[in-house]
Order: sequence, then structure tokens, then C-alpha cells
Amino acid sequence: MADFESLAGRVLAPRQQVLGEQVLEQLRVLIVTGKLPAGTHLVEAQLSATFQVSRGPIRDALAQLESEGLVESRRRGVFVRGLTTKDIDELYSLREAIELQALRVAALSPSAPWDLAQPSLDDMRVAAASGDHLAFAHADMAFHASFYDVADHSRLRQIWSQYAPTFGVLLEMTTAEDIDLGPSYESHVEIHAQMRAGELDRATVSLQEHLLGSRSRLMTAFARLTLTNGLGEETS
Repeated sequence: MADFESLAGRVLAPRQQVLGEQVLEQLRVLIVTGKLPAGTHLVEAQLSATFQVSRGPIRDALAQLESEGLVESRRRGVFVRGLTTKDIDELYSLREAIELQALRVAALSPSAPWDLAQPSLDDMRVAAASGDHLAFAHADMAFHASFYDVADHSRLRQIWSQYAPTFGVLLEMTTAEDIDLGPSYESHVEIHAQMRAGELDRATVSLQEHLLGSRSRLMTAFARLTLTNGLGEETS
């Protein structure tokens, strides 16, 4: 049985009561990073005691994690499903599909508001200059999320929103692989400039190359975490 108190202690906020959103975020990080391995039984009463919240927020958190594909309900309760390399491939293929479609939709409008993405680029530039990997990852997520606002496509945004929290954790892992954040920042600047110039074909290629590089760095980080946590690759 997992030592939940020890694991939670690595990410708990320094205060007595942990709000439901914090519980959700912390469980997500523990699962995605493999600290809670596949097959772990998530017992509401145990989690409630560990995180010092009622069972309601725990139940809500587990339901959200199930919608993200990170846990699954079985006859005996809720169990960690975790992530496999196949899951990562699926997530990245989904991300590529919806981001490219957002670019295509945005390209249909000659006045697409690409200025909406500029604040995120500015934040990435500052984070890259200071070597702040976490701030860079957050700005990176905001930049890609802006595609759906620029395209003004609510249903693509809804798909993105469902998986954005998982993408966020994965992106933090990926960004940690970059010694120099400058090239990643320049990659985003290039995509932005190409879309503003109406160069959809070039932007499409740039985005595909960007996501391929991101996936490759993530796989490196994921393999190291798998080895560190003594996990075997799940096939089901």
C-alpha cells in the first residue's frame, strides 16, 4: 500500500487545510510523475485523512482524474491508471491535431487577434533569461492555450481544457530537460511570427517540429522517472 502521507508531504502546501483544487493538483502530479504507480488503490477515507479535507473534495478530485484518464473505477474502488508511453503518444497526437486545427481556423480570418499570444511570449522571454523553468512552463502552456482564443473555437478549447492539466504536468517535466530555454522560446516566437504573417504552411511545419522535440524530451524525462520509481511499463 502506498505511503500517502510521505508522498503528499512532498507537494503539500504549508498550511493545515488543503483545498479541493490543491488536492486534485497534487494527486495529478503524483500520478503523472509515477510516485503513485499504476494499480494503487485510492481509498477515499485514507485520502481524506491524509489531505485533511472531507470526502466530498476527494470524490470530486477522483472523478476529475478519471475524466483525464489517470484513474479508473473498478468493482473494488478507484485505482491509479497512470501513464504509459502509449498514453503519451496518444496525448501528443491529440494535442497536435487540435493545435493544428486551431491554427487553420485562425488562418481563415485575416484579422485573427494574434496579439492575444504576445503576453505569454513576453513571460517566456523573461523566464528564459532568468532560467526559471517552472515560470517558463506556465507561460508556454498559456501560449498554446491562446490558440483557441485566437481561433475563437469553443469546442477545440473545451477539448484542450480537458487535458490541459495533464499537459501542464508533462510540460513541466519536459521543460526541466532544457538546460538553455532560449531555443524553445525562439521556437514559439517563430510560430507566432509565421501565423501573424499568414504563413500557415510554415507555421504548421514549425509547430509539428516543436511538438516532436517536446515529445522526445518528455520521453527522456519519463524514462528516467520510471527507472527512479522502479516502475514497469504497463501495457493495459
